[in-house]
Amino acid sequence: MGQLLHSNDEVSAEMMKTLSERGQKEKDESQINLTDREKEILRLIAQEFSNAKISEKLFISERTVESHRKNIFRKTNTKTIVGLIKYAMENKLV
Repeated sequence: MGQLLHSNDEVSAEMMKTLSERGQKEKDESQINLTDREKEILRLIAQEFSNAKISEKLFISERTVESHRKNIFRKTNTKTIVGLIKYAMENKLV
């Protein structure tokens, strides 16, 4: 069993290495061009601000915030807040 556990550790380590390399390659190949405003909104989303609070803070309409959010999700190819925050952390945006 010790040998099997060791093999699992090696497999896990290799998988993590591959995922990390793939993530770096994807990042290098497609550095997402978020606008300064989108980056600002992304940071506020990460701080758990609602659309209403973001619009208040940035002096823009809630509808504009929604448009920026949609664009951010599309550009980062994410579908959930968790995915978006993960993306932001990996790319040092938050």
